[in-house]
Amino acid sequence: MRAILVRRCSSSIVASAAPLRVARTLTRSIHATSRVDHAAIYKNPTVTRSESITPPPPPREAHDAVYYADLAARGVIRNNWSKEEIRSIYESPLLDLVFQSAKVHRLHHNARQVQQCTLLSIKTGGCSEDCAYCPQSSRYKTTVKASKLLPEDEVLAAARRAKDAGSTRFCMGTAWRDLDGRKSNFKQILSYVKEIRGMGMEVCCTLGMLSADQAKRLKEAGLTAYNHNVDTSREYYSKIITTRTYEERLNTIAHVQAAGISVCSGGIIGLGESDTDRIGMLYTLSNLPTHPESVPINALLAVEGTPLEKEEPVKIWEMLRMIATARIIMPRAMVRLSAGRVRFSVPEQALCFMAGANSVFTGDKLLTTPNNDKNEDKAMFELLGEAKHRLY
Repeated sequence: MRAILVRRCSSSIVASAAPLRVARTLTRSIHATSRVDHAAIYKNPTVTRSESITPPPPPREAHDAVYYADLAARGVIRNNWSKEEIRSIYESPLLDLVFQSAKVHRLHHNARQVQQCTLLSIKTGGCSEDCAYCPQSSRYKTTVKASKLLPEDEVLAAARRAKDAGSTRFCMGTAWRDLDGRKSNFKQILSYVKEIRGMGMEVCCTLGMLSADQAKRLKEAGLTAYNHNVDTSREYYSKIITTRTYEERLNTIAHVQAAGISVCSGGIIGLGESDTDRIGMLYTLSNLPTHPESVPINALLAVEGTPLEKEEPVKIWEMLRMIATARIIMPRAMVRLSAGRVRFSVPEQALCFMAGANSVFTGDKLLTTPNNDKNEDKAMFELLGEAKHRLY
């Protein structure tokens, strides 16, 4: 009786396996055809400029995150994204989106490495700009007090502490519109850049708008990267800032790239913008002639006294969509989990790393807002198996 039962089970398995074999054969055939078609279009998988690349429409039966992640996995780097294409990725079912971005991340980066950067405000407060999110603006009544440029000994001591703590990049920020009329301060900053590079660290600055000559001088001093965020979409920008135009931001980015300095440029979510504006910000960044070397995704930390003090905190699901979409459309960029990380739990941060974030800011503060404690970060990375997950 037992033998009969086994035989019957075996028969039913064989019978049910037949249609499965047919389905698998058809699937292989479809996939093979798809690969041939794509290969005919993308003859050079290492193209970095995209005027000649016009992808075929995605198959209707596939989520678009799957389709575009497949192209990124083949090495196709595009600078001609449309807003509709980015939206189709951004609006994919969240678990599909994160799964696809994780695949792209692992093909272009070592998923066990996270860049550790330290950011220091070397000139705080008293800024003439009206950025609605910023407590350093002189237009708002916040607890931030204006200060002069930090002296060399304090800056270099902070850089040494950052290096000892494991950071390989040291970032310096100033609260002002630009360097016009600040020749002595600029000369000091150039000296800081040279000294910190001499420690064997990468150096990044965010000093407001730059001229082409100023960018060239920073390059000659040894600057590694320059941060200049676009903040939000072109359409929403005037609701956040009126003292500087979107074009002025793009001009500074162009001067930095022309000087041969890596660009660090991203934005902030949680400013009251729509999903369309978030897509618009990613559209601007992904269509630069060269993608930013790093793309910081910031979640607003609303500060009392600023116009955005009552904005609701950004949810982890919103951050995940931004990180995952950025990873797929700018596969070689470092995607930095930046301001606002302090609000996310360890499991939530782990999801961000899974989705493609591979850089963080360390230190007690990000300019003037709170940041994660370094001991908590160390514990988190150890929990996530970061004895293997090297910080660099």
